[in-house]
Amino acid sequence: MQTITLPQIEIDNSILLSLKNSADELAYKMKLYTAIVLYQKRQLSLGKSAQLLGMDRLGFIEVLKNEGIAIFDYNDQEMSEVFDGVEELTGMLK
Repeated sequence: MQTITLPQIEIDNSILLSLKNSADELAYKMKLYTAIVLYQKRQLSLGKSAQLLGMDRLGFIEVLKNEGIAIFDYNDQEMSEVFDGVEELTGMLK
């Protein structure tokens, strides 16, 4: 797998002090929250979000659980389609 290095981000030391984080801890959190937001906005799949963090899907699911974020976040239209599909399947089984 080919990797790239992104440009460095400069942060005032007072921010690290306010967060009570080391530079490595903040870098990880920035990567973590980026992966979560990209997943929530459906720009990255669950697997790719996990890959961004260097973990497997189950590990990322655990991260989402710990952050209180729903794994499956369907809007009303999508839920309607799911329920329509269930009704259709139920009708076929009768």
